Amino acid sequence: MYEPAITAELVAKHNLTPDEYQKILEILGRAPSYTELGIFSVMWSEHCSYKNTRPVLKTFPTQGASILVGAGEENAGIIDIGDGVAIAFKIESHNHPSAVEPFQGAATGVGGIIRDIFTMGARPVAALNSLRFGELSNPEVRRLFSGVVSGIAHYGNCFGIPTLAGEVYFDKSYEGNPLVNAFALGVLRHDQITRGAAKGVGNPVFYVGPATGRDGLAGAAFASQDLTEESAEQQRGAVQVGDPFMEKLVCEACLELLATGCVAGMQDMGAAGLTCSTCETAARAGTGIEIELDRVPQRAPNMSSYEIMLSESQERMLIVVQKGREEEVKRIFDKWDLPWAEIGVVTDTGRMVVRHGGTVVVDVPAKKLADEAPIYFRESREAAYMQDVRAFRLDGIPDTSNPTSDLKRLLAQPTIASKNWVYGQYDHMVRDGSVVCPGSDAAVIRIKGDSLPITKAQYAEGQASRMSKPVVTPDKYVAMSVDCNGTHVYLDPYEGGKAAVAECCRNLACSGAIPLGSTDNLNFGNPHNPEIFWQLKESVRGLAEGCRAFSAPVTGGNVSLYNQRGALGAIDPTPTVAVVGLIEKPEHITTQWFKDAGDVILLLGSPMDLDDPLQGLGGSVQLQAAHGKKTGLPPRVDLEAAKTLHTSLLGLIREGVVKSAHDCSEGGLAVCLAESCMSQQIARGTPRLIGAQVELPAPAAGSPAPRLDALLFGETQNRIVITVASQDAGRVLKQCGILGVPAQRLGTVGGDMLSIRSGTTTLESPVAELHDIWWNAIARAMG
Repeated sequence: MYEPAITAELVAKHNLTPDEYQKILEILGRAPSYTELGIFSVMWSEHCSYKNTRPVLKTFPTQGASILVGAGEENAGIIDIGDGVAIAFKIESHNHPSAVEPFQGAATGVGGIIRDIFTMGARPVAALNSLRFGELSNPEVRRLFSGVVSGIAHYGNCFGIPTLAGEVYFDKSYEGNPLVNAFALGVLRHDQITRGAAKGVGNPVFYVGPATGRDGLAGAAFASQDLTEESAEQQRGAVQVGDPFMEKLVCEACLELLATGCVAGMQDMGAAGLTCSTCETAARAGTGIEIELDRVPQRAPNMSSYEIMLSESQERMLIVVQKGREEEVKRIFDKWDLPWAEIGVVTDTGRMVVRHGGTVVVDVPAKKLADEAPIYFRESREAAYMQDVRAFRLDGIPDTSNPTSDLKRLLAQPTIASKNWVYGQYDHMVRDGSVVCPGSDAAVIRIKGDSLPITKAQYAEGQASRMSKPVVTPDKYVAMSVDCNGTHVYLDPYEGGKAAVAECCRNLACSGAIPLGSTDNLNFGNPHNPEIFWQLKESVRGLAEGCRAFSAPVTGGNVSLYNQRGALGAIDPTPTVAVVGLIEKPEHITTQWFKDAGDVILLLGSPMDLDDPLQGLGGSVQLQAAHGKKTGLPPRVDLEAAKTLHTSLLGLIREGVVKSAHDCSEGGLAVCLAESCMSQQIARGTPRLIGAQVELPAPAAGSPAPRLDALLFGETQNRIVITVASQDAGRVLKQCGILGVPAQRLGTVGGDMLSIRSGTTTLESPVAELHDIWWNAIARAMG
């Protein structure tokens, strides 16, 4: 087979620096083959090696009493939820592929994260997503948005996993580079945890799944470079093509195979495909691995060893089998009508050896390839724009003169508007475990006994009697949320990072859940730019502090850099955080919408941070929508106060006095109240609307009167609106005082109008009118 000569130009085309190439020469003791060069290129890309970010990632808290598999150990983290049951979860990005081919890019992002879950031995039971796009007035943005949502819906719906929650933001900074972050969660028993290690010298190595093609070629390397018009066109072939029905078969076959006890190790072929799965499994086990490419199923003729090793064709798994049990494996794969091949063997050499056409085309030390990529300590420098951000004041910015119109404008903003246009395309009821569906602060899913993978005992009994006795497992209620306000992170990366964790945990508290752990997706521009690397370092510092404060250790995640496109520049720094929590009892599950007329509305937390000169308007949607200004320091986060707020709310929920709870975030208090009036859906597209009469408290004696737009639309942190029965209001206010949580009565639920009075000014509108604006804004923008 023809292989080009290794030249300096070819090395550069593979995104390897001269120093990195010199290190390859030292590792091999010779020049690499063309295939080996490609292998080092993908394995030493940022996507696979985290060579620019590993020192920063080590600052995350990763330890906890409930952690069974921690960050960096395997494909996903695993956390104990009691009674021998555990959850596996992770978030990952598919940003560049989605920018090039939005449907397949997003679809295969969902497929990849699902494989990360079942390769751990867990049954996938829930999916979330976090999306970012430019402004919907741009036809190209509408095309990308529609394609991404369709791709997510296609893969998740066909596979049969409920997509239960997420977030979508729209901002000009994402115009050339949308973000598609996909999260999945699965369940398993402690003794079902599977490792991605090539254990047992002499054990055979199996390939299962569809044949390898040329799609997805070197996708990991594509994701580790700036996105340009030229690279997008050249790398269209780096976007994989997904088949969710095939993935469902692979998932079921793998879970059944694990129940036989014949699996020694399992790894999905995700980023870097066959390359990553072979060298990483060998490196984890301290073994070697040899494979024959002639045995690998191929759907394209005359594929080179370079193409086979670097292809990222979807729905493929690498499985190490206990020697002597090959026939069981073949029988199960045949039962599920899956292509399979025995392609290699585990060795004791510590090397990854690849043969093709009778010739050794790859011979590299597995551990050095997988674990010893160069590590860089990039220069960081505070972004120059921060000087203007810090200097910004509200002088010359007029206060609101028509708060009703301002509220309507905010509810029509795509970032704030209902995302029903998105989640209406998703199946969020499949598998019948969904308890709180999209539309509240956090999703809640019930983990039932039949959600768990089949046990070895069940499998053995089923083989003998064709019937398995169910294993009785208490139901578990798991809450999930994903959050990040990229504008706030841009304007203050440290505070924005803290706020992302705080809001995520606040959403869980509003649902009745205690945080267990977190996973993050760090979306940034080019790390070689010191200002962008400063954004990353400061964001991670904030995230780490937030995770420590809420006892939500990081169990893993993903870094996506080089998110920028030509003259459009870099995206706003977007460290997306997903937090998973546990609700002790079903009666503690709480939703955000108002329940009954006559209920009392209370605000927990201070109406405003009196030390904030911008009164919560810095970086707010109100400042952007009403005045066209994206600037000002965003509201700061007091983590101690936030923790006290959350634990106090959870205590009230467990007492049974809280009827609804909703956090204040984008759009501030007025948007929070409006959403509480109209976010409940009785049936798909049929809202339950209920009004509220609110009077905002007057300032304390001697305190200056705050701006009305700040009171209504400021985004001050650590605020939650709850409702309680009228007879419980006094007791709850007294209890909050004892706990040290600021709390005050705002008004009552009832009627068909939302009325918010502040002094002599009243914001007033029929709830039905507000609902129409909020519910239909995105559909109208999409035409």
